[in-house]
Amino acid sequence: MNRSRETISDEVFKRRHSATDQAFTRLRSLPFSLVLMMVLRNSVKALQNVVNEVMAWLEQRPVTASAYSQARYKFNHTAFIELNEEAVVRAMYGSDYRTFWGMRVLAVDGSRLILPNTEEVRQAFGTLPHTNGRDAGRLGEHPYATASVLFDVLNRVALDATLGCAKAYEVDLAVAHLPHTRPGDLLVMDRNYASYRMLAEFAQRGRDFVIRCSAASFGPAQRMMRGEGADSQVVTLVPCAAQAGLVRQLGLPAAVQARFVRVLLDTGEWEVLVTSLLDDTRYPTTEFRSLYAWRWGIETFYGLLKTRLELENFTGNGAEAVRQDFHATLYLSGLESILTEPAQGRLDARTTRYPQAVNRSVSFNAIKMAALELLSTDLDVEPLLERLTQLFQTSPVTVRPDRSPPRRKPSDRVSLNFHKRKKKHGL
Repeated sequence: MNRSRETISDEVFKRRHSATDQAFTRLRSLPFSLVLMMVLRNSVKALQNVVNEVMAWLEQRPVTASAYSQARYKFNHTAFIELNEEAVVRAMYGSDYRTFWGMRVLAVDGSRLILPNTEEVRQAFGTLPHTNGRDAGRLGEHPYATASVLFDVLNRVALDATLGCAKAYEVDLAVAHLPHTRPGDLLVMDRNYASYRMLAEFAQRGRDFVIRCSAASFGPAQRMMRGEGADSQVVTLVPCAAQAGLVRQLGLPAAVQARFVRVLLDTGEWEVLVTSLLDDTRYPTTEFRSLYAWRWGIETFYGLLKTRLELENFTGNGAEAVRQDFHATLYLSGLESILTEPAQGRLDARTTRYPQAVNRSVSFNAIKMAALELLSTDLDVEPLLERLTQLFQTSPVTVRPDRSPPRRKPSDRVSLNFHKRKKKHGL
């Protein structure tokens, strides 16, 4: 927490992330640090009400919502990226943290985000057609972005995140995350990433991986899905003709040794995973089902961003406002993981029928409401942290690990209609 406070108040940090050399150079009612914290709150209330609340808390004269809207474009979204790297990621790995087989388990996944329908956003991110269902005709075009996140599923922290254009290729976005990994990490991905190019990128960098295979992916996986052969097979793979040219162009290995592991799901279906963990004694086949199940953590993380934190309810209509909201939400999620750790430890110590977890609705609301106090260098933060820890223990949720509710994906038309007309916003 102290690192966040020091970073935000640092003059060099301010200059590094100001949009121009002239931004925030004069003493005004909305200085750099205050505007940054207001964006971080990401309130769904009317903008003028948000501004009025903040200025009243500071006991300063009111300013207009227009003044705040102009001020937020004077700094860049990169401020939140640096805050996440310096104040969250470093803090998380500065002490003990959770691992599996001695490795950080890092999931990578992408998700489409519905963006404000403005010309600037359309030009910056592009559009996709929306329909009234899988087989229905096109109804129109709407701006979207493709988010990609590198997420530590055991420690609940995003190490890196990218907001790409609507038609961005998820494998390209995933490759861009690799500089934020290190030897000894284990990257877990779903079947969208099961390609020779992805495996070759990992092999070239010496990174371990576990990827679920699709029914149309590698030949060995297809045969194993039909029940043929052993449950664990080590195979040397080469690129297919369609990928061979790209592999040569990128300077990737012309052959990759990989292990295919087959596990039986509760549905009676076979699931085949491709991995760089070749030693079946050190990494038993029977453990891969539990390992791959950890990947679900990034799915619930996206659900958290879109529902609990209302990421798609952007607080501005410009492309930079979209980027600010996205990266501010990622930083806020990491801050919550760190701040709730003491409360979660106390909940874990309780004797209950089922494990209990901090109620994320309570924790995120409390952190957003206390953002000014938490990040202001003028206040003693320790009493506030203890009050928050006590608050985080109220109304815990019960964790039932065997529950598996069905996933329902609404059509594009239903999603857009919800965002435009039915979603309830704060007063």
